[in-house]
Amino acid sequence: MQPEKYFEENISKTLTLLKVMLKANVKNIVFSSTAAVYGEPATWPINEEFPQNPTNVYGYTKLCIEQCLEWYRKIHGFNYVSLRYFNAAGADPEGGIGEDHNPETHLIPIVLKVILGEIEELTVYGTDYPTPDGTCIRDYIHVNDLAWAHILSLKKLYKEESGIYNLGNQKGFSVKEIIKVAEEVTGFKVKVRYGQRRPGDPAVLVASSEKIQRELGFTPRYEDIKIIVKTAWDWHEKNPRGYER
Repeated sequence: MQPEKYFEENISKTLTLLKVMLKANVKNIVFSSTAAVYGEPATWPINEEFPQNPTNVYGYTKLCIEQCLEWYRKIHGFNYVSLRYFNAAGADPEGGIGEDHNPETHLIPIVLKVILGEIEELTVYGTDYPTPDGTCIRDYIHVNDLAWAHILSLKKLYKEESGIYNLGNQKGFSVKEIIKVAEEVTGFKVKVRYGQRRPGDPAVLVASSEKIQRELGFTPRYEDIKIIVKTAWDWHEKNPRGYER
C-alpha cells in the first residue's frame, strides 16, 4: 500500500476542488464517502452514529474529507451531503453502462471476469473471519439506486441543508455467497484460490439505511442480490474486455 497516493488523490485534490468552488461561489456538494470510515464495528447494521475508526488509509482519507466539509460548512457556509457507500455493484439494466476498472478490485466484476476467462482465478482473502462461512460479509447496493440517492441529496442541498447518510441495502452477503449467486446466474463455475486475510479488511460491513429512508425518502429498487449480479453479468458478457475496443 502507498498511503501517499491516497493522501494526494483524495485529500489534496479535494481541497483543490473546494478552493476553486469557494472562488466561484459554488457552495453545494455531494461527496462520495465510504463505509470504510467505520473501521471494524463491534455490531451491525451500522448507523451513522457509530464511531468512525478507519482501519485502512482509504477510509481515513475519506473521513478527513468529511471533517473538512464540516469546517467549510461552519466557516464558509458550504452545504454538503456525504454519502457513505457500502459496496456499489451491478450495471445499467439497459446494458449501456457497466463497471470497468484497471486493475479491477471489486468482487463481483472479478468473479465475472474469471467466468469469462479474462482473469485466471479468484483469490478469496481469508476464510477464518468470525462469520458463518469464514469469509467477509458486505452490503451491496445497485448503481442505479446509488444514482437515485444522489438526486435526492441534491434536493436536500436546494433547501440549504447538510447531512451524512449510509447508502446500502441493509443485507449482507459473504464472499462465498456472492460466488454461489454468480454461478447460479451464469451457469458456470468460478475457479477459486484461498489466500490469507488482507490487513484492514473488516469481517462484516452492513448498513443501516434507516436515516436516508426517513429523511430523504430513499427506497432501494434493486434489493435482490441475484438481480444485482444479473445486471452486471449482462454487461460483462457483452463487453468481456470492458470498454476496450
